[in-house]
Amino acid sequence: MTAAQVSAAPAAAGRRSPRRVLPGFGLTLGYTLFYLSVIVLIPLSALFLRTFSLTLEQFWVAVTSPRVMASYRLTFGASLFAAVVNLVFGLLVAWVLVRYKFPGKKIVDALVDLPFALPTAVAGISLTALLAGNGWLGQYLEPMGIKLAFTPAGVVIALIFIGLPFVVRTVQPVLEDAEKELEEAATSLGATRLQIFTKVILPHVLPALMTGFAMAFARAIGEYGSVIFIAGNMPMVSEITPLIIIGKLEQYDYAGATAVAVVMLVISFVLLLVINALQAWQRRRTGSVA
Repeated sequence: MTAAQVSAAPAAAGRRSPRRVLPGFGLTLGYTLFYLSVIVLIPLSALFLRTFSLTLEQFWVAVTSPRVMASYRLTFGASLFAAVVNLVFGLLVAWVLVRYKFPGKKIVDALVDLPFALPTAVAGISLTALLAGNGWLGQYLEPMGIKLAFTPAGVVIALIFIGLPFVVRTVQPVLEDAEKELEEAATSLGATRLQIFTKVILPHVLPALMTGFAMAFARAIGEYGSVIFIAGNMPMVSEITPLIIIGKLEQYDYAGATAVAVVMLVISFVLLLVINALQAWQRRRTGSVA
């Protein structure tokens, strides 16, 4: 072997593609698309195809009846309000868990995940036992004119309960990776606590906050088990849209049920697209400022 061949061998070895653990791109992409098709695309396609059995007039009547419209207002309104509450208090809980040391911190950290592990029906029954007129808290609140169970307020409380972990667990690792030196530098330059939070901390955690908000909002829209026990399910008052769909299915109105489900799917998809667009804009803006 000549000297030129010896010197060229390392370069050729460097150009050689590294050995991958998984198969090549084509095979893994095929499995990915197949899996997503079976789990997501085919069920959603069946949903739309079943809805197409209705005429346009029948579809419009099914999705815009007064009872269904009232359920839209409650479902999306309560979900949005609960997600906003979790946006604020989720950041607060994540901040306390990351920045402070206190007795029982690990227990508090584990309690954040409780809504993930707790069956939704158990959560609904627990909240009802707590907030009903004869419950531990309700027996003291209702004499003061504060009724939470079997009202839209109870729906909001249930959605806050199941949505909080999404925000906390999304923001917590970002806060752990944040550079405290930037905060110290801002303090040394005379920045106030409010300025440090709005100019240094918030831009860093905002994309994660928006992600947690979107996840909590999406989960709240489709929540059923924890809500039906505390909502009261009164038509036009505290009836959520998933319950409307279940009711139509029990009446064998499959086309009507899928029509309402399609409306919820489209609205949720549009809202998530808007939130993701805001996240992308925030990342670009943060990158350009940096």
